[in-house]
Amino acid sequence: MDAEGALKHTLMETLYKVSVILSRSLDVKLAPQEVLRALEENAGLTRGMISVLDASSGELVVNAVQGIEEQEFEPVRYQSGEGVLGLILEEGKTVALPQVSANPRFLNRLGIYERRLPFIAAPIHVGGALQGVLALQPNRLDDGLLAVRARFVEMVANLIGQSVKLSLDVAEEKKSIAEERDTLRRTVRAQHGFDNIVGHSSGMRKIFEQIRMVSKWNTTVLIRGETGTGKELIANAIHYNSPRARGPYVRLNCASLPENLLESELFGHEKGAFTGAIASRKGRFEMADGGSIFLDEIGEISPAFQAKLLRVLQEGELERVGGGRTVKVDVRVIAATHRDLEDAVDAGKFREDLYFRLNVMPIRLPALRERLEDVPAIARFLVGRIGQAQGRPLELSDAALARLTQYSWPGNVREMENCLERAAVMSESGHIDADLIRIDRQRESLLSSAVSTAPRIDFDDPNVDERSKVIAALEQAGWVQAKAARLLNMTPRQIAYRILTLGIEVKQF
Repeated sequence: MDAEGALKHTLMETLYKVSVILSRSLDVKLAPQEVLRALEENAGLTRGMISVLDASSGELVVNAVQGIEEQEFEPVRYQSGEGVLGLILEEGKTVALPQVSANPRFLNRLGIYERRLPFIAAPIHVGGALQGVLALQPNRLDDGLLAVRARFVEMVANLIGQSVKLSLDVAEEKKSIAEERDTLRRTVRAQHGFDNIVGHSSGMRKIFEQIRMVSKWNTTVLIRGETGTGKELIANAIHYNSPRARGPYVRLNCASLPENLLESELFGHEKGAFTGAIASRKGRFEMADGGSIFLDEIGEISPAFQAKLLRVLQEGELERVGGGRTVKVDVRVIAATHRDLEDAVDAGKFREDLYFRLNVMPIRLPALRERLEDVPAIARFLVGRIGQAQGRPLELSDAALARLTQYSWPGNVREMENCLERAAVMSESGHIDADLIRIDRQRESLLSSAVSTAPRIDFDDPNVDERSKVIAALEQAGWVQAKAARLLNMTPRQIAYRILTLGIEVKQF
């Protein structure tokens, strides 16, 4: 093999090694040093230097030099047309000098180049635009093969350019994903934060304060309340306002699965643990590691399963179904139930030790009939959400609001939402009046009973506090302040002032 053939073989082997280096690293700061070292050790191309274009100044800035620490070349820059490198920046073409000393433009600012040896510099293009220069010096006098070496340096410069472009694309993609993730987190937090829970009554203000306090810690929370009172909304607010908001949030209704499937769903299973277990599978607790898990209807689980759940709460560890390996988990547990767990404990249907472990921080949600002053705000919120789903504006009349506030809502907010959705469907114009607020006969009988037995407040009775009078007047007036003012012999301005100072906060309705 002649000298040219041997050189080409060596250069091809080196090109392969350079491609491996660039393919395994997207770090544009570390990869250049490895490339320059490989070129010196395998191809005899020494004193390698990579310069990159500073977009703000338009100058070439030395980025990496083989065998020299960064602080020694940090201030070195080349303007367009300045020296050999500046010429490449200006014209975008490869320069190959048989001898450094033969070219008066050569500046040698770093003082590392041998004046009697050749010099090769090729442009680095990223996405079709010149973004840098690769400069190298053969470690021998010109042997007539400078053009072969120059072509090789161009190939390496192209590989570097492709690697830089790929790393920039990956960095941009990561940035885009991070921005999308942060936007999604903000959206989810807004959807599940305090703004999604409507209520201005004293009972709900107490609930909000409890959520704010408990969200800061990893304490287990037990949410109590009737069906339809919004227990899942409270659980969502606790997670998304806690330090674990960036972690996973896993939910499961314990009443939706039989016991044998519930254990597999929560704890996971190993391959072959039972018929159909064709592969190992993580359970909900493992999925929630580092975040929170919401266990709804916790009062429905069997005594046998309660013991297994207690171990996770006490020790933070579990075993998959069919497995013998202990798995450690870091999970914040939020549970909810509509049952009276104290009665279940007394009856021996619920373990007392599990009850105490769950009931560390109890939050009791009041039934809607206990906070009827919140009904107008909740109704307007639900109608807004229904209108958004239907793609049209919806409006509740004062008479419809009055009818809503006179009903005891045994199904709580869920029943009200179903009622309002039905009314919205029946309204062609989007205006919902009292005649569209339809409740089935059994519910109507409950309504009539509630209305007939509800105590009437004497507005002239000096023993009744002012806040109760204002709330009663608002309820009778369908939460229309002008009508309530007439009942109390006040002006609209006076009742608005009372609402503000007494903390009733219905001015937004």
